Amino acid sequence: MSALGTYLPRLLLAALLGVTAAAAATEYRLDTVAEDLDFPWCVAFLPDGSLLATELGGRLLRIDPDGAAHRSITGVPAVYRASQGGLFDVLLHPDFADNSLLYLSYAEGTPGDNGTAIARARLAGERLHDVTVIFRVASRKDTPVHYGGRLAFLADGTLLATTGDGFDYRESAQDLGSQLGKLLRMNDDGSPAAGNPFPHAPYVWSYGHRNPQGLAIAADGRVWLHEHGPRGGDEVNLIEPGANYGWPAVTHGVDYSGALVSPFSEWPGMTPPQYGWTPSIAPSGLAIYSGALFPEWRGNLFVGALVAREVRRLDLENGQVVGEEALFTELKSRIRDLRTGPDGALYVVTDGPGGRVLKVVPAR
Repeated sequence: MSALGTYLPRLLLAALLGVTAAAAATEYRLDTVAEDLDFPWCVAFLPDGSLLATELGGRLLRIDPDGAAHRSITGVPAVYRASQGGLFDVLLHPDFADNSLLYLSYAEGTPGDNGTAIARARLAGERLHDVTVIFRVASRKDTPVHYGGRLAFLADGTLLATTGDGFDYRESAQDLGSQLGKLLRMNDDGSPAAGNPFPHAPYVWSYGHRNPQGLAIAADGRVWLHEHGPRGGDEVNLIEPGANYGWPAVTHGVDYSGALVSPFSEWPGMTPPQYGWTPSIAPSGLAIYSGALFPEWRGNLFVGALVAREVRRLDLENGQVVGEEALFTELKSRIRDLRTGPDGALYVVTDGPGGRVLKVVPAR
């Protein structure tokens, strides 16, 4: 059976069983860590137990371990704040305990000339020092949407970064001469990493992506990425270097007008998703739970849903999605980000003005 042939029955299974095709519900408690944030996008965990949080408007916050206070960190690069543009991910260097380096992804530029950038800086107290822009997407655009912006380090110390297709530039996702609609791989100084699959496109690791806002590395080294479809066709992809994930040549969604983006949902040489949603849930944030507080969740994918206003837990077996469960529906909030904390809790970031950081712990 083809890869698409295995994908379609999984969609049918999800449709038949709904979003409760997973094991019996786990009892949990939601504790608020921080609230009244302004469009928070991501969190990261510092060695001293405090958290870093980004806000789209350009603030980087340090949140005390008990959540009692949060303080702005100065020295953040200027961001282009418009529509979906702003400050995105914050990611610690793998050797942060020794070098204090962190990475920020963000939108930069002007309405007529903007794109995704990555800066590296050294954190000391409440200030960033030695701030250096190590990478700018070379393919500029005049749309304030579809930036990607998720970051993750591979075990070999190289950095992965997602870029969106810019919406009006969707054909660029199929163009290896463009850095839009790609998963990029670089060294920690922003130079192209050795071993990338396309010598003439030295940063590109995979392509054919629409707007990937979820990126996570499993314990076995597998790279999972999810991306927004148009109307329908949200995808969860298992990434292979050099693979083409199809957008916009193939899709399970249609344009917002109802018109076809493409008549094809599969094509030889294009890699189908491992899982998907139609109608769209608008996925944002992706975590692979690795803590000890919820053994039954270990190794599962947790996907934030902006439109569905909940979290989807995907039960994995041998790299295949075998069940799906809707969680935290009581929040009734757009979910922007998810992370496994060093304390074994699952952290949930809600979107919008009045956004919150919540910690999921066992109910007992």
